[in-house]
Amino acid sequence: MIVLEPFGPADFPQLMAWVHDERLMKEWSGSMFAFPLTEAGLAWYIQGSNDMPDPDVLIYKGVDSKTGLTLGHISLGGISQRDRAGRLTRVLVGNTTDRRRGVCQGMVRALLRIGFEELKLHRISLGVYDFNHAALTCYLKCGFRQEGLLRDVVRHDDGYWSLIEMSILAHEWQAL
Repeated sequence: MIVLEPFGPADFPQLMAWVHDERLMKEWSGSMFAFPLTEAGLAWYIQGSNDMPDPDVLIYKGVDSKTGLTLGHISLGGISQRDRAGRLTRVLVGNTTDRRRGVCQGMVRALLRIGFEELKLHRISLGVYDFNHAALTCYLKCGFRQEGLLRDVVRHDDGYWSLIEMSILAHEWQAL
């Protein structure tokens, strides 16, 4: 079982080790960070732009409840109390040996529980690059529905990446 715990400065070295190349950095964070990840960049990420934690962003590490090992990273951002909406972002299962073992699903479901049950959100959305079939499968298994495709939104090397937009609503979560 995966539990979510707050992500903090003690977790920076592990995340920096996981994000070991520029392509993975872009897949994980879009244009939010420059490669390589730095402690200063991660400090800004968890503190916000004014040295105050951003109340509209919750940042977690995914921890195996049996072993206590950190297996991944996930965040819920763009939280709007007015619209009762949020956006799942920066999902990463750290070690390749932990992938395809349900870790991502565990982290996503734990975050959905927080969003829908604790924060009382109505809608949680996400964007996933269309070539990331493992992530797309994970999100579908967690109840997300595909809403559309944003074509050629990110340039990488000599090509472009398209983004699939997905969401899940509170009543869909409850039905699961």
